[in-house]
Amino acid sequence: MSGAVQDDSTTARASTTDSNGTPPRYRRKIRSFVTRAGRMTAAQQRALAELGPRWLLPWDPAIGDLAGWCRQHVRVGDRPADRLILEIGFGMGQATAHIAGLMPETLFIGCEVHAPGVGALLKLIDDLALDNIRIIQHDATEVVQHMIAPQTLDGVHVFFPDPWPKKRHHKRRLIQPAFVHELALRLKPGGIVHCATDWEPYAGHMLDVLRDEPLLENTATGYAARPAYRPMTKFERRGLRLGHGVWDLVFRRR
Repeated sequence: MSGAVQDDSTTARASTTDSNGTPPRYRRKIRSFVTRAGRMTAAQQRALAELGPRWLLPWDPAIGDLAGWCRQHVRVGDRPADRLILEIGFGMGQATAHIAGLMPETLFIGCEVHAPGVGALLKLIDDLALDNIRIIQHDATEVVQHMIAPQTLDGVHVFFPDPWPKKRHHKRRLIQPAFVHELALRLKPGGIVHCATDWEPYAGHMLDVLRDEPLLENTATGYAARPAYRPMTKFERRGLRLGHGVWDLVFRRR
């Protein structure tokens, strides 16, 4: 998941002051990311301009049921998009493109706020002639809340989200009980949420949060072996050579 330089947290909208007496226009939503003004390559800029209109989906809360909308408006190969996996924070898109190539019958919806990453994945879609990826360039927590109906996802992938290692920043971590519950509600029975991290304290936090969600069950005893479909990143390979760990967690909707 992309890192950042500039915090773009938005003001929460509410009609009353909070328990501390803070007026709504001064309250800020806690985000799990901060946008960064990363430099885009010419190829990424060209991909956004030329390929974005074809592969980008709109951020539109009026859609309400993204899976149903995709069945009507998106075709995977020669058929409607019946299987849908949400990928949150795909970075530069290499893992997304790799997995999509292995599962051509499944539609992958990638959520990413980092423009260079969006451009990079668009270029991969074109280079690899993939037709089963769409991208929403927006905060995934809002996409989940407003655009995805209950029990419509076949899976959710959250690979290497920002661990926010400093204790004062733990509240920014994406994998928190409330958000995991929202994800679980939107999974079909038997649907999978697959998380991976190379930060051991965050791995323990993830395991506790996922294990405490009553709608989910662990597919392993503790951490899972890396599923064959998840490719090893160059940073992961380097980390493993240096003795660093990587932890996968694969939970199933009851």
